Amino acid sequence: MTNREKLTMAQALNRALRDAMAEDETVVVFGEDVGQLGGVFRITDGLTAEFGEQRCFDTPLAESGIVGVAVGMAMNGMRPVVEMQFDAFSYPAFEQVASHVAKMRNRTRGRVGLPMVIRIPYGGGIGGVEHHSDSSEAYFAHTPGLHVVVPSTVADAYGLLRAAIASPDPVVFFEPKKLYWSKEEVDVTQAVPPIGTAVVRRAGTDATLIAYGPAVPVALDAAAVAAQEGRSLAVVDVRSLVPFDDETVCQAVRATGRAVVVAEASGFASVASEIAARVTERCFHSLAAPVRRVSGLDIPYPPPKYEGFHLPTVDRILDAVDDLQWEEG
Repeated sequence: MTNREKLTMAQALNRALRDAMAEDETVVVFGEDVGQLGGVFRITDGLTAEFGEQRCFDTPLAESGIVGVAVGMAMNGMRPVVEMQFDAFSYPAFEQVASHVAKMRNRTRGRVGLPMVIRIPYGGGIGGVEHHSDSSEAYFAHTPGLHVVVPSTVADAYGLLRAAIASPDPVVFFEPKKLYWSKEEVDVTQAVPPIGTAVVRRAGTDATLIAYGPAVPVALDAAAVAAQEGRSLAVVDVRSLVPFDDETVCQAVRATGRAVVVAEASGFASVASEIAARVTERCFHSLAAPVRRVSGLDIPYPPPKYEGFHLPTVDRILDAVDDLQWEEG
């Protein structure tokens, strides 16, 4: 008998919410259109019907109010899970996040934690217009007091969301929109991956690709193409931006001596920049070439017909790997 079943990432996230709500009556879900509609991407589909309007409900179109209400609930024994609907829609709530969500435990000398999750569908690749395709993770990763996680697989979407809801501290949970419809067989009864752990998705000997979220499948595709050309590339899925798993990432880089960081967000002052800096500091004497980055361009997110030029591609990744080889010579 097997516990494995085929789910999309959207279905896995829905299952994670449903299971958490069934096990803990303090878990509540709310946001714009998450109730009867089930959310724009149907992540909360059926939760209102199953658990009632007191536990999964719609809010006004006011992101700062949504997060502010969640702060009050978390301070008083609830475990709120809120949805920002789209990445750039989270900006009006950022003052609440930076000033209160991230600082409450420190402000109260550890007496008051905020066990809450802020779900943010993010990233491009869906042909979305402006304000619907941002990669805003750097703002949150730069804010001390927050955990920031980004799944790239169906199994991790379920497991990491369960871990986020169970966390005693606030978690910003980025959901790659273009992976919502990816599908794989998963076992939701398996051990939940702890927040703060990276994982090696593919072993390799020549160079290490470091990626997270929607960039992971692209990095794996690049590694597969490279293998056909006789080059062995490892792929590390960071999964957790904060806290960051230096040990797993650096072990993989030291084994190959070369690294390329791949991310959708613009490259300047980015999470990719931080990863490159950390790897350089910790692996300097093992590096055969400077760490390269393949990222989104340093521009506002472009119109849909141009996003293919903006986002990392297999060709851009392999060009960066070629640069590593050239540096060696």
